[in-house]
Amino acid sequence: MDDEEKIRDIINKLRPFLIGDGGDIEFVKYEDNIVYIKMLGACAGCSLIDYTLKDGIEQAIKDEVPEVKEVRNIS
Repeated sequence: MDDEEKIRDIINKLRPFLIGDGGDIEFVKYEDNIVYIKMLGACAGCSLIDYTLKDGIEQAIKDEVPEVKEVRNIS
């Protein structure tokens, strides 16, 4: 399994938690050790998006794929 497959797998494992809160996440691309995602639904306008992104999603991905430098939300 390559890094992108691992990242997609992690995102798919996190998705039910976001959907439970009325949001969703979409993988966009993995380039230069940066993961680009799109937060959707309630997550897109949530005041806790930075916390969810950095302390939740980014940390989960870095734990499994240490090469990842950052996770960025694009809108």
